[in-house]
Amino acid sequence: MKRKAAVAGSFYPRDPKELKSWLERLIIPGRKKDRAFAVVSPHAGYQYSGSVAGAVFSSVELPAAFIIMAPSHRPIRPLFAIMNEGAWETPLGDFPIDAELAEYLAAGSECIRVDPQAHEAEHSLEVQLPFIQFLRPDATMVPVAVSHLARYEQIAELGRAAAAAIRRSGREVLLVSSTDMSHYISAEEARLKDFLAIQKILDLDARGLFETVQSEDISMCGFQPTAAVLVAAAALGASRGELVMYATSGDRTGDHDAVVGYAGLKII
Repeated sequence: MKRKAAVAGSFYPRDPKELKSWLERLIIPGRKKDRAFAVVSPHAGYQYSGSVAGAVFSSVELPAAFIIMAPSHRPIRPLFAIMNEGAWETPLGDFPIDAELAEYLAAGSECIRVDPQAHEAEHSLEVQLPFIQFLRPDATMVPVAVSHLARYEQIAELGRAAAAAIRRSGREVLLVSSTDMSHYISAEEARLKDFLAIQKILDLDARGLFETVQSEDISMCGFQPTAAVLVAAAALGASRGELVMYATSGDRTGDHDAVVGYAGLKII
């Protein structure tokens, strides 16, 4: 089973040579790399958020296996949809799914279901893949689409299931949460709101992130997968978060009246 690239040519280049050229500019060579339990990376078009994503993936050691959690911007049937076989196509080639790790993850929660259709048109996970392929061509992954209907208790269960799957695998696995921050507000307001959420991530406070986003009306589309990743990372022994880079779309467009915020973090 192959999941075809859905947003190549719009969110990032379709031509492999052009895509590699973009990635060479966005990746930071020679940057000090930490061993990390997880990263948080944005998912807008590369011209807007690619520098943040590139900085994040440049700042950590990349293992051979990944669990990538991303919000679904469309309704999906299960709360957490995975694929457990096949590969995802990108212009750089096929990104294989880790069948063993997917099996272990699915065993951890009844809310996790195999549903390839949930991933068909979603961009939020796909845009992460070329960064990983460019830096770690032999990588495998488990894709997880997260429904906006998931409550905190279910999110925490997903996080615990991910931690249990990683332990059971006996391998080093990097958790990736895909999220943008505030949407279509002024750059000043976005920074104020976004750093409320960022502080919760730095503190590894999954419940605090979940509740702050809701109480402060922060339009962070991937707060649920980010909270799940925080639960998993903390269970695996993470001690702190570190902000790698923050930017807004206004930094590229010059329009600071209606921006989208992008934060890149690593959990170590």
